[in-house]
Amino acid sequence: MLPSDRTPETTHHGAAAEPVRPQRADGRRNQARVLEEAFAAFAAHGAAVPIREIARRAGVSTGTVTRHFPTKQALFQAVALHRIEQLVRTAEDIAAREHPATAFFTFFAFLVRQSAADHAVGDALTGAGFDLQAAASTAISDFGEAMAGLLTRAQQAGAVRDDVDTADVKALIAGCIARGDDDAARQRMIEIAGDGLRPRPARAPGRVNAD
Repeated sequence: MLPSDRTPETTHHGAAAEPVRPQRADGRRNQARVLEEAFAAFAAHGAAVPIREIARRAGVSTGTVTRHFPTKQALFQAVALHRIEQLVRTAEDIAAREHPATAFFTFFAFLVRQSAADHAVGDALTGAGFDLQAAASTAISDFGEAMAGLLTRAQQAGAVRDDVDTADVKALIAGCIARGDDDAARQRMIEIAGDGLRPRPARAPGRVNAD
């Protein structure tokens, strides 16, 4: 029996109940197309890309975009939070297979390179465009815990100086990203940041002047 042929459900008072309408197939396709193009647009240009450009790429009107995502922030959050969930899984994988002394630095370098390749990741990590903390998302909390866990274990292993916190790490990531699209320069920045994060060698006591 086709959905339109079904007899409307009735309440216990005998009145016809309003049927719950599922999202139409074309609506689901439009939403999927908008998200697909938003992933590509935000990756290439970051949070600054306008809604009308995403609509153009998806072949729909701006009204169609806003029907599924009422604000640009809502669309960026959908994309960025998905990316952050992927970062959390990467952090967990690195933590499981590498020693704490190296896992933190591996993840740090991965974040910088990933941010350079995908501007949505960079904007999400550096807070550019929109404040994802305001979303109170589980993904944001999970990412913070993953980053803090890698950092703490590296500090306990003696690989990172004790006075470093996650805010310092994010600032260093932002600095590496800001270096530009030169791969060699970015790698140099990763190495400079790594040198700064490692414990400073103990200074040898100075010689006492006999004179």
